[in-house]
Parts: sequence; structure tokens; C-alpha cells
Amino acid sequence: MAQVYLITGASTGFGAASVRALAKAGHTVFAGIYAPDGNLKPYEDEIATFASENKVNLTPIPLNLLSEDSITEAVDTVISKAGQIDVLIHNAGIAAFGPAESFTSDQYVQVFQINVLGPQRLNQAVLPHMRKRRSGHIVWTTSSTVYGAKLPFGAPYMASKAALDSLAMSYAGELANWGIETTILQPGLCMKTGLAAHQIHPSIPDVAKEYMGEGAPTAGFTEKIFAGLHGMVPDWVDSSIVADALVELAAKPRGKKPFRITADATEDGSDVAAAVVDLNRTTYYRRLGISDQLTVTM
Repeated sequence: MAQVYLITGASTGFGAASVRALAKAGHTVFAGIYAPDGNLKPYEDEIATFASENKVNLTPIPLNLLSEDSITEAVDTVISKAGQIDVLIHNAGIAAFGPAESFTSDQYVQVFQINVLGPQRLNQAVLPHMRKRRSGHIVWTTSSTVYGAKLPFGAPYMASKAALDSLAMSYAGELANWGIETTILQPGLCMKTGLAAHQIHPSIPDVAKEYMGEGAPTAGFTEKIFAGLHGMVPDWVDSSIVADALVELAAKPRGKKPFRITADATEDGSDVAAAVVDLNRTTYYRRLGISDQLTVTM
């Protein structure tokens, strides 16, 4: 059954591929786009051309997760045009690479503002509509690093994604009885998303140099890490790995959406570790006598 989607971070990467794939699958899709320089026209034109050529219902919509006004306007636009939002996909994110000590606390806040508080702001705009209808589906794009490999030099990003996973799990228990389903999507490493192009770099270069410069105990870590990662990721992996997973998820009936899915070609073990965490959650809910919150109320 065709549904109405709102997806963040649809300018590039996973988001760009996903909005196109879901639209081609027959859904009504609103692509939340953002550009650091404020120039949205290239993305608007690309999406409009794709929609016209493929005769699909795909609409670009400005969406800045740092702006309450932008979020409100985007959600109001979707509701006015489509009448409802069936599925909200939290996809937008920003990365950071460098020694943990070399990022200022403000830089950590910057990453959390987008990766964690952005979804929170958007939830507060969308959930009243879903709760009123007693129906909806929230998809949280976290990362395989949450329960998989914890690499050096990625602390701000990995910490934010771990926080997002916890936020998603908390929301899941609160929304199930409102008829709103939750799915946590764990993408693995993909070198072709464009995420690195806009990543944050350390604001304390002297500290970064102490870690990464010649003679440092951790000198050469960057080269070793990226050489290893490039050797680990198959050549075929691109943003379609997530887009395909979302199309498959969309095809599952209401009440049968999986709580967690993984799209990871590197097999970093995140699915295995997450399964243990989710089992613990299920067991604890049952011990508390709130196991009804593990399944969506139909």
C-alpha cells in the first residue's frame, strides 16, 4: 500500500538514493533537503527532473534540522499537500574525524545538534499528527558503529549515533501503544555517500598533530584505518544498500515491521551485538510487566 514519507538528509548519499527508490516503489515521498551554503536549487532541480522522467510522486522540501521554523514549515507543507505523514525517516547526519581530544566541546555539541537533537525537534512536529491518527512509523538511521566496531578518531560521530540509538529505543516503548511503529536502521560503512565531504575537522590542530604527527605513538593510524576500511568494503557497496533495505521495509505490513535492521556489507558484528541488547530490552520489559509496549497497538 502506498504511503506518505518524509525523509531528512535527502540532498545526497543514503537519503538521495532512498527517496528515489521509495518513490519508484509507488510511495508519495517528500525529500527533506539542506545545503550548508544555502543553495538548494541543484538538489531541487535534480529531484524534479527525476520525478518527471520517472513519473513518480517525489517532492523536494527545504528542511533545516537546526531551525524550529524550518521544521514547522516543512511538516505543515507535507500535511497540507498529502494530509498525513505515514513514515518519518531520520536520515540526516554529519560526521567528524580526528582524535577525540582535538575537538572542542562546542564541536561535540554541533554534531549532537544535528544527529540527535534534529530528530528530537522533528519528532515534536510530526508525532502529534501520528498520535492523533494512532498510526505511523518512525525509522531511525543510526550506524553499525553503535554495536559494531568502535574505531579510533571517530568519537563525536559515534557518540552521537549511540545517543540516537538510545533515543530511538526510548521512543519505541512510548509510542507502541499509540499505534506507532519503530525501526532502527543500522547502516555499515559506505565510501560513496558523500558524508566525508562535509565532515567536521578538529578545532584544536595542535592536539591533532600531537596524535597524528610524525613520531607520535598513534602516527599513521589514519592511513592504516582507511586502508583497512577500503579493503573491507566491497566495490559494489553504495547508497543503494540502504535504499533497498527501506523499500523492503516498506513492503512489510503494519504490525510486522522489524524493530531493527542492518545494512552492512562489512559484517562488523553490529547485528549480533544489537540482538543481545534487544533481547535484554524484551526481557526487562516483561519483568516490569510492560511487555505490551513491545508490539504496536493495531
